[in-house]
Amino acid sequence: MALKTITEKTQYANSLTKYSRFQTREVMVGSVGIGGNNPIRVQSMTTTDTMDTMATVEQSMRMIDAGCELVRITAPSKKDAENLTNIKNELVKRGYDTPLVADIHFTPNAAEIAAQIVEKVRVNPGNYADKKKFEHIEYTDTTYQAELARIRERFSPLVELCKTHGTAMRIGTNHGSLSDRILSRYGDTPLGMVESAMEFLQICRDMDYHQIVLSMKASNTRVMVQAYRLLVNRMMGEGMNYPLHLGVTEAGEGEDGRIKSAVGIGTLLEDGLGDTVRVSLTEEPEFEIPVAFALVNRYKNRGEHKEIPELTSYPLKPFEYSRRPSKQVVNMGDHEVPRVVQDLSDMTEIKPANFHALGYNYSVPLDKWNIGEQACDFVYVGNSQLNFEIPGTLGIIQDVTSWKDEERHYPLFSSSDYLEASSKSDQLNFVKAELSELRDEFIDRLKEDSTAVLVLKTDNLHGMPEQRAAFIRLMETECRIPVIIQRAYSDLKEDDFQLFSATDFGGLLIDGLGDGIWINAKNCGSRKMVNSLSFGILQASRTRISKTEYISCPSCGRTLFDLQETTAKIRARTSHLKGVKIGIMGCIVNGPGEMADADYGYVGTGVGKITLYKEKEVVKRNVPEEQAVDELIALIAEHGDWVEAEAVEA
Repeated sequence: MALKTITEKTQYANSLTKYSRFQTREVMVGSVGIGGNNPIRVQSMTTTDTMDTMATVEQSMRMIDAGCELVRITAPSKKDAENLTNIKNELVKRGYDTPLVADIHFTPNAAEIAAQIVEKVRVNPGNYADKKKFEHIEYTDTTYQAELARIRERFSPLVELCKTHGTAMRIGTNHGSLSDRILSRYGDTPLGMVESAMEFLQICRDMDYHQIVLSMKASNTRVMVQAYRLLVNRMMGEGMNYPLHLGVTEAGEGEDGRIKSAVGIGTLLEDGLGDTVRVSLTEEPEFEIPVAFALVNRYKNRGEHKEIPELTSYPLKPFEYSRRPSKQVVNMGDHEVPRVVQDLSDMTEIKPANFHALGYNYSVPLDKWNIGEQACDFVYVGNSQLNFEIPGTLGIIQDVTSWKDEERHYPLFSSSDYLEASSKSDQLNFVKAELSELRDEFIDRLKEDSTAVLVLKTDNLHGMPEQRAAFIRLMETECRIPVIIQRAYSDLKEDDFQLFSATDFGGLLIDGLGDGIWINAKNCGSRKMVNSLSFGILQASRTRISKTEYISCPSCGRTLFDLQETTAKIRARTSHLKGVKIGIMGCIVNGPGEMADADYGYVGTGVGKITLYKEKEVVKRNVPEEQAVDELIALIAEHGDWVEAEAVEA
């Protein structure tokens, strides 16, 4: 394998081994500084009708009381933008001076009004001066420059107003709303997202306006991470240092929304990227705030971590997904999906009922196992022995001191025990080690062993980068052993446990590292939750699909139906459809674009009216809301993706 060093072409962080925040310029949003030496700021967005002043004020107060440091409010029209004055005055009257941000799509004149009222405006370069028709357009250099001139003419008045009034701006690219012009020239890619922002940023720079924050949001965590990295790489190359607003758009609700947000946002925070965070959940906005704080507060003392040796090469591809090559051992590595290991080693006696939480249900009358879609692949039992027949898809891992060479029972070695062992399985041997143990002799032995799988552990405070360095060490030595990533957690609240583990494992899986995951959890949640979390992390990183995925926006004042209620109704009818992606969008801002990443789409296009999509194509327009879920089910069935829930359970 040809190895690459870390060069200007691949660099996107200060360091990949020592925690260090990427130093950005300070941008003042009213009295709140973003970037520079400021802490990572937390923000959210109202879901009320902007014209309903009191509802918006009261919701803003709940958000601020929860710790929200910037409140974003949609301004879809000139009247909405004008009403920001009333909202701001009412908040001040009640003793709240938190900066307000106007969220703008499609309406430059609303942005120009808002820039004279609030402390910050957010514009989407995909729809500020363009309309999306999913048309491919052939451009020459001359015609493309003419388009840029048109955009400059449309955008420059807003920049002048922001300069005059001291208003900050976020240039917020969304993967789901790239313009036809960008899609035609750069494709539906992270590069296209960066170029979309850079076109607008260059206009600002030409006008000597720099109170700018940048974002690269996507519902696909891989695309989101790659786009932010590419943006930072571009800024490094051109001497720019604008602050970054991090977010996974349309993350969804509940456990899935939290896991998906952590995989995307956490991966970037691990490498010191990010100056402000918004977690987009299909829930009340004040519920987003503690999730965001849990993510960012983890890095307050991260610089005190145990030293990790500097990298001498960098064989990873930070701006595109590429799975690390590995050989296949039984059902791990190579083309196999990442495997899930669960831990029952703390139990004195293990019975069939203990496997229920892990996706296996034993029927006593039928004397057979029922295996669920989220059934783990291996169970670690420590020194225990099992006196019953295990399910046919399950492997048992035992400490080597208690291992018996029985069918689908495999030993677990320490690195030293492995080097000295005289007896091993002729099929599969698990070997636990950390980065410091990956010495030449040990790696050479692993390379020679066609039965070995590495269980990669860490106790470093900066654990994800240490484990990444271990993978790079294996790649440098051309050791293609499958690797199970292992992390241990104890005494955490359930939400924190979800967020931290999704960050730690997701940050590696996003880069194609890992052939399985093994989460050890003590006093963090039930075994059923740990098992669901494991599969959720794999799903969020798009490495193993085991359930329906919902691309659900967090709601805002543009939303044309109750997103939480509708998402719950759709989930209740479709949650058994493994691998199907359903987009649920409150309005058309990102709807058509995000439909390209979903199999089916449910988008509000008028009061009480829903438009249904198959991928990015409109199938039915203006379906009455009370009939729309049934019509969605019919659409799924029409395209052959529907199965009855009873058939799945059987």
